[in-house]
Amino acid sequence: MLLRRSISLESTIRSSDITPQHVFEQQSRRRFLAGAATLGAGALAAHAISGLVHPQTAVHADDQPKILSSKYTLPDAQTPINKAAGFNNFYEYGTDKSDPAHYAVKLHTRPWPIEITGMVKKPQTINIDDLLHYRPLESRVYRHRCVEAWSMVIPWDGYALSEFINFCEPLPSAKYIQFFSYVDKKIMDLPSGYDWPYKEGLRMDEAMNPLTLLTFGCYGQTLPNQNGAPVRVIVPWKYGFKSAKAIVRFHFSDKQPRTTWNDADGEEYGFFSNVNPNYDNARWSQARERRIDSSVLPHYIPTLMFNGYSDQVASMYTGMDLKKNY
Repeated sequence: MLLRRSISLESTIRSSDITPQHVFEQQSRRRFLAGAATLGAGALAAHAISGLVHPQTAVHADDQPKILSSKYTLPDAQTPINKAAGFNNFYEYGTDKSDPAHYAVKLHTRPWPIEITGMVKKPQTINIDDLLHYRPLESRVYRHRCVEAWSMVIPWDGYALSEFINFCEPLPSAKYIQFFSYVDKKIMDLPSGYDWPYKEGLRMDEAMNPLTLLTFGCYGQTLPNQNGAPVRVIVPWKYGFKSAKAIVRFHFSDKQPRTTWNDADGEEYGFFSNVNPNYDNARWSQARERRIDSSVLPHYIPTLMFNGYSDQVASMYTGMDLKKNY
């Protein structure tokens, strides 16, 4: 989630900013629906993603369980796991990039009830493990672009958000989906001036796009707390703050939902927030980005329209002014 402070793109990540990721022992497994046809798929996911069912106390790059392959991949070199887990935007846990890795260890991800509310046939609450086992997980290597003009390439583990939306059975009149993140003042030093919990949202066609990923892990391991455990979304053609973390509620509506950063500064953070190298943020040029990879020196590359996913998503915005609808 986006930080409200500027960073120097000329700086490198200090070794002190890289912290090993920590996960907690899962406390239970539950089936999604008794007698549902998806039980076999859930069992396959549990077997294929053993690190997600029996998470490690620490994640090592050379200790990755096997996962299902995916057609969604990239030729780009992946960001090293220690940098992806040690350099994060997660405002609830601090404003420095290293803060989430230090302080998110306080979060316990079991039990984790998830609400389905709003314009659906049956509002209900389900368990995170039901959600995890609903479909086999696959590894998708996505570009991840931050509005602060840095980027990573990360293998995320999950399944299409559209699969879960179909289970929720939204009413035909539902045009948007809103995500609510977990909030707990006891373990989070929440900055004042914001309407917590963190909220994000997508238009329904964006949420149903095959690229939009409901995510439970990365690098073949359980999703680290600082990366949005136990469940988040990844919307790879939008700036990173659109990809809500630690989700506890999915809400369906016929009206454009409120979102945290759009509420805080609508002139700077639009509802759509598609990656656009031709439209600069008030504080950062979007024409290029610093790719966080294994390089010691800063590595800059041109920013691609829609983060390089134009073929899959551009048609959703035909006729829209992408500077007005930023």
